[in-house]
Amino acid sequence: MKEKNTVAILCSGGPAPGINSVISSIAKSFLKENWRVIGFNEGTKTIFTDKPKTVEFDFAYADYIYNRGGSVLRMSRYKPKDSEFNTKFFTKNNVKLLVTIGGDDTAATANRITKYLNKEKVDIKNIHVPKTIDNDLPLPDRLPTFGFQTANNEGTSIAQTVYEDARSSGNWFVVSVMGREAGHLAFGIGTACHYPLVIIPEMFRGKKITFSKIIDMMISSILVRKTIGVNHGAIIISEGVFHFMDESEIANCGVNFTFDEHGHPELGTVSKAHIFNVLLQKKLKELGIDVKSRPVEIGYEIRSCAPTAFDMNYCTMLGMGVKKLFDEGHTGCIVVAKANGEFSPLYLKDIADSKTGKIKTRLVDVDAQDYLLAFDNMHYLKEKHYKEASKYVAHPEDYDLEKILATG
Repeated sequence: MKEKNTVAILCSGGPAPGINSVISSIAKSFLKENWRVIGFNEGTKTIFTDKPKTVEFDFAYADYIYNRGGSVLRMSRYKPKDSEFNTKFFTKNNVKLLVTIGGDDTAATANRITKYLNKEKVDIKNIHVPKTIDNDLPLPDRLPTFGFQTANNEGTSIAQTVYEDARSSGNWFVVSVMGREAGHLAFGIGTACHYPLVIIPEMFRGKKITFSKIIDMMISSILVRKTIGVNHGAIIISEGVFHFMDESEIANCGVNFTFDEHGHPELGTVSKAHIFNVLLQKKLKELGIDVKSRPVEIGYEIRSCAPTAFDMNYCTMLGMGVKKLFDEGHTGCIVVAKANGEFSPLYLKDIADSKTGKIKTRLVDVDAQDYLLAFDNMHYLKEKHYKEASKYVAHPEDYDLEKILATG
């Protein structure tokens, strides 16, 4: 009897809504043609060991998981070294396709693995499914990465409740949102909720980002709201701003951090919203402005929620698109499900940095009309507000947001 072909699936990085919909759709597409479908637990961590941690999918299991949140395959951020690579699992199980579900790091690692296997005369293809709630992979036509729309929807629900609390209590809220180095989630959530100010790293246009600038921008919004008789509000900040800060800026901000073995501050152990709120309150007290603010962190709770109808459908198409691209002979690519109903490969070599091999990050386009319109309708201090704002601060020009952004 001829040995069955196998498709192997692994997920790396952090969870995103819709992972199980992708896994289910891939499994069903290959099972109907009598393939084996094997999933790896813990990403790439055990693939090259003597005892890989695997799960085998049949139709019943694939059908059970398609609408569940989280991931039935345990995830990991482990990155194997080239020296760890071997062909054992792939030759033993007759693996013809490796499907990776993840972000840019996962795609780059998968590319390394398949190049090695091909060099070792193992006939295998690799197709990547773009997953990240950060929406920062460079897909064409502003297509979202899967999971982003659900995370955006869930985050918006939380942020709306926060704003209602601000309105009810007369307080301000400082909301921090996940996003790595891109501000897509913060921008999406903030504009959906009509937040008076959305702070994302892209708006600094390459200029230095400091806590001082960010706090002054927040005060800019508070001052403008005061001039129109509104004493409550909420400001949303992308955690991506930390990516562009000097490490000394973070370490010396006055908030106590733990440090890793290399002496770097461990940002993952402390709420980013707490950091901003502590610094904001310190500056407000120095200025004699009586405003209460509270921190809210939006992050882990939006990564593993059940996918919305958009992401369930999108992920189903991506999963079936993997089979289509494989049948057409594509490899070393990302599956793209276009808005016009077409599927196409996006080759990793075309979007990766030629020197580092890393995929270029898609940032918020701050020159696009949607961003410019949203920015223009935010509440921040301009010259026309100086007179009224001088009732609260001696030098209102110091809190002119456009001037703050223009400084180096």
